Amino acid sequence: MTVSPCRTNFFVGHKDLSQFLLAVQANCLKNNCRQIVSIALEIDLVDPLVVLEHLSQANEINFYFENKGKGEAIAAIDAVAKLQVDGEERFAQAEYFIKNCLQNIINFGDSNLPFSGPHFFCYFSFFDQNSQIDYPFPSANIFLPRWQITLKNHRCILVNNIIINASANIARIVQNLSNKLEIIHSLEYAAPSLHCLPNKLSKKSVTHPAKFKRSVSSALKNIQSQHLNKVVLADALDVKSSVPFNLFNLLNNLRQIHPNCYIFSTSNGKGQNFLGASPERLISIDQQQLITDALAGSAPRGKTPAEDAANANSLLNSEKERHEHSLVIEFITQRLSQLGLLPQILPPRLRQLSNIQHLWTPINAIVPPHIHPLKIVAQLHPTPAVAGAAREIACAEIRRYENFERGLYAAPLGWVDSQGNCEFIVGIRSALIDGDRARLYAGAGIVAGSDPEKEFAEVQLKLQALLKALIYQ
Repeated sequence: MTVSPCRTNFFVGHKDLSQFLLAVQANCLKNNCRQIVSIALEIDLVDPLVVLEHLSQANEINFYFENKGKGEAIAAIDAVAKLQVDGEERFAQAEYFIKNCLQNIINFGDSNLPFSGPHFFCYFSFFDQNSQIDYPFPSANIFLPRWQITLKNHRCILVNNIIINASANIARIVQNLSNKLEIIHSLEYAAPSLHCLPNKLSKKSVTHPAKFKRSVSSALKNIQSQHLNKVVLADALDVKSSVPFNLFNLLNNLRQIHPNCYIFSTSNGKGQNFLGASPERLISIDQQQLITDALAGSAPRGKTPAEDAANANSLLNSEKERHEHSLVIEFITQRLSQLGLLPQILPPRLRQLSNIQHLWTPINAIVPPHIHPLKIVAQLHPTPAVAGAAREIACAEIRRYENFERGLYAAPLGWVDSQGNCEFIVGIRSALIDGDRARLYAGAGIVAGSDPEKEFAEVQLKLQALLKALIYQ
């Protein structure tokens, strides 16, 4: 049997790891405490989605995050530490939880490897309290995974976070890591090997089309009376499948259909998953460089190059769409400035996806070390792109018009590391999956000049982003 270089490296360092863990355990005994050790190893190339498929258990929480454009995919499996909270202080509590955990973590391995060290995976629901009692996800969840597999620029890094205390069996821990490496190395670097067959779906709109259009007309009256500038109204589509949905098939379908979107999924460990293909980044921070997207204003893609160019031109020159877009830019720059940052607005451009195109303006800023990423997430969520302006009035209107729980729809999902780096997306073009049932979500921004028929058509167009992935199972 041939042994790969990184397996050799692991077994060479086997003794070092055992000695390191024994030293940590001796310290735990002496101080009557426990510590988390974060072990980072470079491994042979493997698809994190395939690892997620083979290692995840139905009763464990997990998280999947992929950005093909950046050459990144991350699977986070099971939790060694987690926090679930509700309420207005959820972002501050999450920040405190992360900082508290980091004081108790020791790293082992090459700290220069991409995505080495502890990463915390988080989601926060749209509202700070879910009004639907049985909604399957809390309004905030933050966890440090037991296993983290990252693909970054054709390099693969495994992180194993382990709790060490006085009673930990070090030999068993090292053997368990060795066993997991064997399993991971046996997986081929390929997409999930599942044969996709056409799936029979029945569909039912949660909001009746006529009711959605009436809501748009009512919102327009409020906008005309200057109670607010914009409100984002969403619709939901309930889908029932002839067979249970397969999470890995869905994610694989999504990344092939939407290669220029963020593909994401999170599981609650009770059988439900929230997933999607989002075009919208909330923030990413890399070595104190922040970038955020102002993404608002939409038009369909054309069936021919000429029609596509005409639609793009119409979008770029539409007063209504540019007004909707400017509300988002204004909000983001104002909110970042309130934190003491100096946002730089980059030139506007088009974000062209498979079936829709958006006005897109990236915004940059430098983040000083004392500002935690979650402070920025708390400051920005929800942006006018998914709520409206003024925000508080728009959110009250959303509660009034929408007859379903938004939950994780249009909410922040992402990760934070120990160095202040992070990436959070907005959970749009998304669905809640539960066995053979799925609820798909999409919304449209209502501003002065909006037309109820056109807004309804835009929502249906956005729902197709997910529906296409559900057809083949």
